[in-house]
Amino acid sequence: MPDWIDLTESLIASPALYAVLIAVSLLDSFLPLIPSEPVVIIAGVAGATGQTNIMLVIVATTVGAFLGDLVPYSIGRLMGTRVLKRLPVGTKRRKAYDWFERELEARGGFVLVSTRFIPVGRYLATGTAGVVRYPLRRFMMYVAISTSTWSAYTALSGYLGGVFFQENTLLAIGVGVGLAFAVTGVVEFARYVRRRRSPAEPEGVVTAQPPS
Repeated sequence: MPDWIDLTESLIASPALYAVLIAVSLLDSFLPLIPSEPVVIIAGVAGATGQTNIMLVIVATTVGAFLGDLVPYSIGRLMGTRVLKRLPVGTKRRKAYDWFERELEARGGFVLVSTRFIPVGRYLATGTAGVVRYPLRRFMMYVAISTSTWSAYTALSGYLGGVFFQENTLLAIGVGVGLAFAVTGVVEFARYVRRRRSPAEPEGVVTAQPPS
């Protein structure tokens, strides 16, 4: 497994950087422990000093994340029948599956967009969407929205840090990472509040309710 952060820093002024951004954001869509956010933030910081093109950083990251989200969805569609056989009616896991299927049907856009900002949530949402055979066209439309907004906020977090702290690259990266964690923290807190208000939701399922 390559050291993605070192690789990014070594290619920061090279066109090959954008291929790295596509690869890391693609893999992070279905593999744990791939540091896509730090890599994109570093590229965003470099955008503030003119070493990278911030728009190309966002586009490359969006393309990778979009293609990556199709992987668990496709696997889910292929394995859907087998998965259902392992979820007997009446079990907690089957209830969670049924609940998530209803959520996708009722508010699929909100589920797919909001869970993109939650590392574990994005795997669960896209994979389950495939298992329940969520319509491909709608899935691709919402994933296009979710990946582009996620890419923009991550890259711009680094870019803003770089703008305000151009003389201190480490501080700029730290600020970018801090902004990204702050957004994630807000999402997690909102989920916690909604869980407290809706105790009937199945355990272990990513909550995705539209704001009241």
